Amino acid sequence: MAINITMPALSPTMEEGTLAKWLVKPGDTVSSGDIIAEIETDKATMEVEAVDEGTVAQLLVDAGTEGVKVNAVIAVLAEEGEDPGKVEAPKEGTGTKAGSKKEEAKAENKPEADAVSKKTASAPEADTSPEPREAQGKDVVKELGSTPMKLADVGSGEDRIKASPLARRIAKLRGIDLSSLKGSGPKGRIVKKDVESAQPGQSATGAGAATSASPDGLILPQVLDDRIYAPDSYELKPLDGMRRTVAKRLTTSFMQVPHFPLNVDIKLDKLLSARAGINEAAPEGVKISVNDMLIKASALALMAEPDCNASYSDKGIAYHKSAHISVAVAIEGGLITPVIFDAQTKGLATIAAEMKDLAARARERKLKPQEYSGGTFSISNLGMFGIKSFGSIINQPEGMILSVGAGDKRPVVNEKNEIVPATVMTVTLSCDHRVIGGAEGARWLNAFKRYVERPESMLL
Repeated sequence: MAINITMPALSPTMEEGTLAKWLVKPGDTVSSGDIIAEIETDKATMEVEAVDEGTVAQLLVDAGTEGVKVNAVIAVLAEEGEDPGKVEAPKEGTGTKAGSKKEEAKAENKPEADAVSKKTASAPEADTSPEPREAQGKDVVKELGSTPMKLADVGSGEDRIKASPLARRIAKLRGIDLSSLKGSGPKGRIVKKDVESAQPGQSATGAGAATSASPDGLILPQVLDDRIYAPDSYELKPLDGMRRTVAKRLTTSFMQVPHFPLNVDIKLDKLLSARAGINEAAPEGVKISVNDMLIKASALALMAEPDCNASYSDKGIAYHKSAHISVAVAIEGGLITPVIFDAQTKGLATIAAEMKDLAARARERKLKPQEYSGGTFSISNLGMFGIKSFGSIINQPEGMILSVGAGDKRPVVNEKNEIVPATVMTVTLSCDHRVIGGAEGARWLNAFKRYVERPESMLL
């Protein structure tokens, strides 16, 4: 009996990926543990091992195919004694196209309440009223976006416009007149793809009308109107998996998480002096950075203020027992946050070595999913670019993220009321107000400031 090879889930949140390369071809014999393919997720490229033994009968998804759904069948193996040439491919689920069409068809034919259920309680009110059976008296006008449409146009009987709830919602967002569209669904019903492929003139959106909209209505289409920006006046570079994922997650975080910022100035002189002394005494090859010391200080502050080492969930607030520090690393095409696990238990040399290794492999997109997920707190440092202060978007499901600005010379007043120069940096703590209150966030910043301004306290 043939053995199906499916698209693996390389991380708990992975929904689809790119089949970058096949390392086998039809007719090859594979054993359990053999590397058969390379899969690109939004953050990394990973090798896929064969689980079963057999002969490659068919490769169902071409190398370079994007958007392959998890659990879609990508290849078929013939078992021992089975003729590979007679192995038939499964009738469905053989790749992203078949899978996505099936899911889309299911979504199109669901009632609107089902299509948007469990999305978010804050979604704009949907138009769930029953369609009119009869126009009474004068025409009734309902506003759909900026385009008025008569409810009588929806019609009744033979004149009724047949459209799925999802198609109606997208049409409403884009100001598309459904009466101008021809449906491709059952019995001429207008479905999602008909609205998304509306030609200029049918939609007030103009260029880029085929860009997909969020069916829950929260995220509006992001397009350039070709009446304002001529198509030949710019070069459009398609989003890769990382850009698309970063955009989606940050938009979701900014919309769903009630952020609030806290900022404080911190004197760095003692930390810089301590760092110089540590590096001077360190073995050859060991070099501690300011960021390494900030990671350690953040972890210790989380242990000192455990109420801040928390994540919000619908079932309750999760208070983490250890400090797992996510560190933002800019890479080509996006951003990734490798994690220093149990940072409160590690020395500066260990943190420095781990961070150097993680950052190098992050830039090569060689990190494993478990190396950039599972953090409880994030640090984003733009000080090396000369940025004095900024605020970051929370990296869900973490409860806080610290934005670190540049340290520069500023006049400060010392204990003797004298104005003296000092190296000062501004940090901004973005907090999830569902988890962290103002007082809790302030206490965490005070603990962090204490560790940075008195670095010897990190040894206690």
